Amino acid sequence: MLFYVSIIAFVALFLLLTYRYRAYLPVPDRLRTIISRFSREDYAPLSTFSDQAAAGMTSTTFDIEADNIFQGDARVGLDEQATQEVMEIMRRQNVTFDQARLIRHHRYLAANGVDPSGMPLDAKAVTRL
Repeated sequence: MLFYVSIIAFVALFLLLTYRYRAYLPVPDRLRTIISRFSREDYAPLSTFSDQAAAGMTSTTFDIEADNIFQGDARVGLDEQATQEVMEIMRRQNVTFDQARLIRHHRYLAANGVDPSGMPLDAKAVTRL
C-alpha cells in the first residue's frame, strides 16, 4: 500500500515539475503547437501598427498612422483580441471602423452592467448625492 502511494506521489511531483518548467523543456516545434492548443496561455504576438492600419483599423478620429507610426511609437500594436472583434463587426454588419468600435464599446459596457450613456444598470448604484 505504501509502495503505491509513493509511486503516485512521485508521478504527481514529476507531472507538476514538468508543467512548471514546460517552457524550458526541449520539445519539437510541432509538438509544442499541439500542446499550446490545450494551454490556458492565450498569448499570440500582436501585429504592428502598420499592419493594422493597412487592414483598415484607422480613421480620422482614431488615426493610428499619425499618432503611432509617424511618431515612432515603440509599442507593438493594438490589442489583437479587440482588433479581431472590431474587424468581425465590420465584416458582419457592414459598418465603418468607427461604427464598429462604438458597437464593440456598447457591448463591453452592457456586459459590465452599464447602459450606453454611461449610467450603471444596477438598481443599488448611487448615481447622485
